[in-house]
Amino acid sequence: MAELTHLNQNGEAHMVDVGAKDITHRSARAEGRVYMQPETLNMIVEGRHKKGDVFATCRIAGIMAAKRCAELIPLCHSLNLTAVSLEIEPVFSQSQDSTDKTYVLLSSICKLDAKTGVEMEALTAVSVACLTLYDMCKAVDKNMEISGIRLLEKTGGRSGHYRHPHAS
Repeated sequence: MAELTHLNQNGEAHMVDVGAKDITHRSARAEGRVYMQPETLNMIVEGRHKKGDVFATCRIAGIMAAKRCAELIPLCHSLNLTAVSLEIEPVFSQSQDSTDKTYVLLSSICKLDAKTGVEMEALTAVSVACLTLYDMCKAVDKNMEISGIRLLEKTGGRSGHYRHPHAS
């Protein structure tokens, strides 16, 4: 296992000095899910939610969050992102006995040319988009669950390419 780079020789938290690293093209892809009742997802997809376009609001919230990641996560570097995208896919249960759940799959991609990675920005984008969806729909579905937030893939940098073993 690699050593923890956010700890100095005294075991104290510090921001990693990336000054000597090379600038490379980097990208990261992350995903998360919000499980909900089929009626809730139908309301969103059909545009009947009283708060407006839920997916558009989630998309904007996720993009804004990626851009502000360094303000939210201690020790993250401020990054000059070149691209942030957030895709949203409604997934309806295919079974009558509720063994398959209905959910919204949210996935983000963040890109830049920099000395440090962009994984935290992709994860923050997905996390805030999921929280925004929850916030907008909590009045109609208190049983929603946010789950499966994970890094799917990252490229660039010294450590090279990483792909989650279960990434699609």
